[in-house]
Amino acid sequence: MGASILPDLGTEILIPVCAVIGIAFSLLQWVLVSQVKLSPGSSSNNGAGGKNGYADYLIEEEEGLNDHNVVLKCAEIQNAISEGATSFLFTEYQYVGIFMIAFAILIFLFLGSVEGFIMKSQPCTYDLSRMCKPALATAAFSTISFLLGAVTSVVSGFLGMKIATFANARTTLEARKGVGKAFITAFRSGAVMGFLLAANGLLVLYIAINLFKIYYGDDWGGLFEAITGYGLGGSSMALFGRVGGGIYTKAADVGADLVGKVERNIPEDDPRNPAVIADNVGDNVGDIAGMGSDLFGSYAESSCAALVVASISSFGINHELTPMLYPLIISSVGIIVCLFTTLFATDLFEIKAVKEIEPSLKRQLIISTVLMTIGIAIVSWVALPPTFTIFNFGDQKVVKNWQLFLCVAVGLWAGLIIGFVTEYYTSNAYSPVQDVADSCRTGAATNVIFGLALGYKSCIIPIFAIAISIFVSFTFAAMYGIAVAALGMLSTIATGLAIDAYGPISDNAGGIAEMAGMSHRIRERTDALDAAGNTTAAIGKGFAIGSAALVSLALFGAFVSRAAISTVDVLTPKVFIGLLIGAMLPYWFSAMTMKSVGSAALKMVEEVRRQFNTIPGLMEGTAKPDYANCVKISTDASIKEMIPPGALVMLTPLIVGIFFGVETLSGVLAGSLVSGVQIAISASNTGGAWDNAKKYIEAGASEHARTLGPKGSDPHKAAVIGDTIGDPLKDTSGPSLNILIKLMAVESLVFAPFFATHGGLLFKIF
Repeated sequence: MGASILPDLGTEILIPVCAVIGIAFSLLQWVLVSQVKLSPGSSSNNGAGGKNGYADYLIEEEEGLNDHNVVLKCAEIQNAISEGATSFLFTEYQYVGIFMIAFAILIFLFLGSVEGFIMKSQPCTYDLSRMCKPALATAAFSTISFLLGAVTSVVSGFLGMKIATFANARTTLEARKGVGKAFITAFRSGAVMGFLLAANGLLVLYIAINLFKIYYGDDWGGLFEAITGYGLGGSSMALFGRVGGGIYTKAADVGADLVGKVERNIPEDDPRNPAVIADNVGDNVGDIAGMGSDLFGSYAESSCAALVVASISSFGINHELTPMLYPLIISSVGIIVCLFTTLFATDLFEIKAVKEIEPSLKRQLIISTVLMTIGIAIVSWVALPPTFTIFNFGDQKVVKNWQLFLCVAVGLWAGLIIGFVTEYYTSNAYSPVQDVADSCRTGAATNVIFGLALGYKSCIIPIFAIAISIFVSFTFAAMYGIAVAALGMLSTIATGLAIDAYGPISDNAGGIAEMAGMSHRIRERTDALDAAGNTTAAIGKGFAIGSAALVSLALFGAFVSRAAISTVDVLTPKVFIGLLIGAMLPYWFSAMTMKSVGSAALKMVEEVRRQFNTIPGLMEGTAKPDYANCVKISTDASIKEMIPPGALVMLTPLIVGIFFGVETLSGVLAGSLVSGVQIAISASNTGGAWDNAKKYIEAGASEHARTLGPKGSDPHKAAVIGDTIGDPLKDTSGPSLNILIKLMAVESLVFAPFFATHGGLLFKIF
């Protein structure tokens, strides 16, 4: 078999050092962003010129660079957005905290009852000749890792929101100096979030493994089984963050658009619109905090799935630390690769024109993927023995290190393909979105038909990419191959998140420019940043959905092994009814989230109409709207409405496992994975295409777009209706579905010992 080249001590130094470098780099980016001052007369340093613009002193009178009122107004709006977002997240976390404690108790009771709460060593699950730690210990440590994952997820989301609200007005102010300066501020802010989240997730997981090892010693199977709680904690918080944040942001967005743009014919983000602050708050709590928690959950789960399988393979049986921690080493190298990639956007290439924004963001994806491929090759060579065995449903499969490299690489490149296909279908630079915009000539109905068709069609290539990566990785390294393929897709998570967070920051910057009454030229620049951000947000969602499919399949494999199911036979009624029910769940979940957005938006529309009708001088701009009331409506609605969809996802595996047993549960997991991925891709891309079709008409950048415009024309109104329908699809239902398929799989894995011992009550009775 041979040993790995990298010694164990090298691994123990490499992982925490890479994590600390990631945190240090994110703090450096934050310091650079904070040099843009939100006080009059000091919008930059007074030093000599610097290439990317913190130290050059440009005065452009026509852009109002010296207008103190504008700077003060930007600071005031930023403060209102930040306060609204912080207030919502604190309210949400209070409710989620209660759930977290209740679910932690449930984990402890269910897993502790497997062996009747005794503290006696038990025969190991996969090797009955050896003695392992008692089930009660696994219950206690699973509970601790669940709480750790939950807290890390919450902190990741909250820090992301804080950084975004810190940067939005600074991006607006930098837009006065040119689009390049604004781009760098927004991108650096996104990088702060990306690197903080990637490094924190890695560091907390590494510390938890080392602390648990003090108790578990040589029982690596028990140790990594307990670590799976980390992924469950991360994803359960992400679910509430995504659903709650998604309902908040879309209730405000739909309310603001329908009354403001369609009925009153005022521009987007006009300060006269009562829902405008709630809309901008929503971008941060939904797209930033929700996305941060979501991708952290994916990262934690793919790491946990790989570690569980590795612990019962030759790595774990022979106690080889470096190969065992191969998934964490990939993530560590990913942080360093993303660090160099970020420098290409912020320091090595300067953006001088609007048309360079999107290519620069795409270049980030390509550079990070190419560099990461080299990184994975090196890691696979030094951290793995030349040959080793991987657990494969009861057997040990012989695998070579180059085969594992291919598994990770195929996941990484599948992610890039999904990203580019998503961009093709959602960017207004290409024909699919331009066709959707053209269909607005004949009204909203044709726009909706074209948009839905685009979404369904956009599933084809991503599904083939996921299918090929599953086939290749499973052929080479069984379920472990699929887990590391998911990790490959997420290995450049720092760059992916930076690109993703850039979108909502740019969106907010545009809103602040409009509300602060800045010139038309500045709004054009922020709109260009925002349009590119819309596409990158869709790319980010594509990554999240693709990785969720691989992660949940890997978790499904780990669950089947842990629950001691020899085969999942579709022809048996127990499994087939599970498949049908599982395939229905994403529709039930989507119905709940869509209806929640609809009912919250209804209240918002009524409130905005009421204010326009009853506040004298509001339309003339002489009176101020009551922003706080709209923020309150969104907060109350989202907190109330996030509980039923969350309960559906969290309770389904428990109910099915306890009453119908592990075979039916395996069917439910497979069914929800297969249908959930398709709906998630089509929903996200349909919504993204409608949004960018509207922006295509508004920008009027081409002859074709000018024939459809300007703002307020009939085709533009039809495009706004399409965009409004697409909002809950792309920002609530679509992104939440990938959490549904991952969360049900990881929850089933954590509770597998309980279901295998006490599950299937109904079938036992009859």
